Order: sequence, then C-alpha cells, then structure tokens
Amino acid sequence: MDEENYKEVYKTVNELPCVFEKAVLTRMFACEKAVKANIAEREVVGCTEVKAHEQCAQLLHRMRSDAAFTLKLTHVSGPLPHAKEIKVQCGGLLGLQASVVAPAEPKAGVDNIFALIEAAKRRFDQLNDFPHQAIIQSVARFEARRKRGRRR
Repeated sequence: MDEENYKEVYKTVNELPCVFEKAVLTRMFACEKAVKANIAEREVVGCTEVKAHEQCAQLLHRMRSDAAFTLKLTHVSGPLPHAKEIKVQCGGLLGLQASVVAPAEPKAGVDNIFALIEAAKRRFDQLNDFPHQAIIQSVARFEARRKRGRRR
C-alpha cells in the first residue's frame, strides 16, 4: 500500500484520531476512550468520544506551546517531528500524572489518559491551572528509547 492510499484509508477508518496516538502506540500509555485498528501492517488509534478528543487536543496544544523553548523551537504551529512529539506526549503525560497522583514510585506510563485528565480537572479546576511548569520539566527529562543497532 503506497503512502497516499494509506492516508486515504486512514481518514476513512479513523475518523477521530487519538490526540495521544504516538504515546499510546509506545504501549506505555493507554486510554479508556481509545480504540485500535490496523491498516495494512500499521496500527492506528482512534477516540470514541468527541468531548474527550477535544479535551486532549487542548491539553496537547498547551503542552506543545509550553515546551517550545525546551525543544529549542521558536514557535509551534501543529504536530512536531516524531521524536519531539513523543517527548511532548509521553513526558507531558508523565509530568501531569506525577502532579495529580503522587505515586510512591514514579510509573513508566499512564494506565488511562482520559481518567488522568479528568482527575487533573478535579484537582486543578481548569486547564490553565494545571501545573504546566512541572509538566514541561517532565518533558525535558523524558528520554525516548534509543534506537537499536543494526543486526548483522
């Protein structure tokens, strides 16, 4: 399947793409509103609820703009290159989790993104009151897994 066909089928199969798709596909993050599908040999993640999708989109937009300096960018106008997007999504969600649910041991992932955001809204009332400084510090600290060397 060529890339143009893939994009066309993607839009048809995944009408409401998960905002945190890259994080969910790392298998370290999950969400009760996520639904997975396969297109050819690729896996995609969609969202089952418009309200949840909008809420996640607002949070990710805020995390991207707040992380611009940390990522050495002058501005952010949309999705970032893959490695930086992974850093924002994964690091941002881990930072939010650490601020909302202070676990005895920091977890390597998030069990339910939707529930985490709902808990953050209950604790901090609204998106602008979220601990954005702590979230961005977590983005800066997040290390994606290293590429494996070539097999011989």
